[in-house]
Amino acid sequence: MSSTGSGPGTTGRLGDIAGFSIDRVAAAAEADPDILRLENLDTDIPPPAAAVAATRAAIGHDDANSYLPFLGSEQLRAAAAAHVTRLSGVPHDPDAQTIITAGGTEGLFNALLALIEPGDEVVVTDPTYAGMLYRVRLAGGVARFAPFVVQGGGWALDLDRFHDAVTGRTRVIFLMNPSIPSGAVLAREDWEEIARVCEERGIWLLYNAAMERILFDGRAYIHPAGVAGLADRTITVGSVSKEYRMIGWRVGWVTGPRRVMNRIGLVSIYNVVTPVGVTQPGALAALTDPNGGGVADAVEEWERRRNAVLAELDGLPVVRGDGGWSLLVDTGALGLDGAAASARLLEHGKIAATPMTHWGRENAARFVRIVFSNEPVGRLRGLGERVRRAFDA
Repeated sequence: MSSTGSGPGTTGRLGDIAGFSIDRVAAAAEADPDILRLENLDTDIPPPAAAVAATRAAIGHDDANSYLPFLGSEQLRAAAAAHVTRLSGVPHDPDAQTIITAGGTEGLFNALLALIEPGDEVVVTDPTYAGMLYRVRLAGGVARFAPFVVQGGGWALDLDRFHDAVTGRTRVIFLMNPSIPSGAVLAREDWEEIARVCEERGIWLLYNAAMERILFDGRAYIHPAGVAGLADRTITVGSVSKEYRMIGWRVGWVTGPRRVMNRIGLVSIYNVVTPVGVTQPGALAALTDPNGGGVADAVEEWERRRNAVLAELDGLPVVRGDGGWSLLVDTGALGLDGAAASARLLEHGKIAATPMTHWGRENAARFVRIVFSNEPVGRLRGLGERVRRAFDA
């Protein structure tokens, strides 16, 4: 079954939902080891050793092979609450304000289902992660786009357009920071303006924290719940997938104000029932690792790789990513839409890169995403020559 499109007979809620295109590009790249794998958000940096050991030990334990507790183990909820409390400076109770989910994306969807009714509007950035954009649609919401613009070689939020996107029907502002696929990082003044709007209009902030500490060039970390006015309006959804390199574990968490967490918990129980039992001990080990789960070292390596890509593509229309695992190439400036550019890169450059065709409105079809988290610097050498060869073909 392909995830690259919808077939006949789909419901209205699925009518304009397209597939990622990532698996199609990946399938074409599988057979040739010389192809640079820059299409998918994977990483070759291993998970914390303590997390692997704890997961292996959990297999065969009865308490890891149960539907209970429905909202996650007591120890893991405590660790997740402590993690968000430490980063935000805002206390989060593990019993009343913390839920464990089967990955962060389940948590995002559960929160949307608990927060919006059909027809309610949700503000997202443009571009944004398609997995966020189309979960809005699946939940019955209407996406309103606040574009990023290019400033100083990187991305910045257009605050005027952000205000235009917020209407009387807006119920949620749905943001990821750093953002997928652009690597955009919001400035403090952005968060302060978002806080003002949320407070004045009674809007929720749904914060995708999956990559929140993957920041480059010495950028300061900001948790939105710690910004004045947002503590009682921020729902944080995190996971061990990116920072802790534990993609296959499928463990995430949702924290937020007490008045909304019971609703999110009900959705969680009746959506997926329970998080993955055998992987919760591994997530607990990562969150409580005295060495920080190797996050700082991993971020340093991802920054080296980001820098290598920028150096290789110097002179091409690349928009710098200031955090995360990916950045965008503006192939529209070269006269190619993202789909055509992706095909050329694969055929003539042996580069697997995903077109951003359905990842926004204005800032989508003209871009190709380069994921730098899964190839070491040695393999990235020569990327520029490959790209230029493909575009000159």
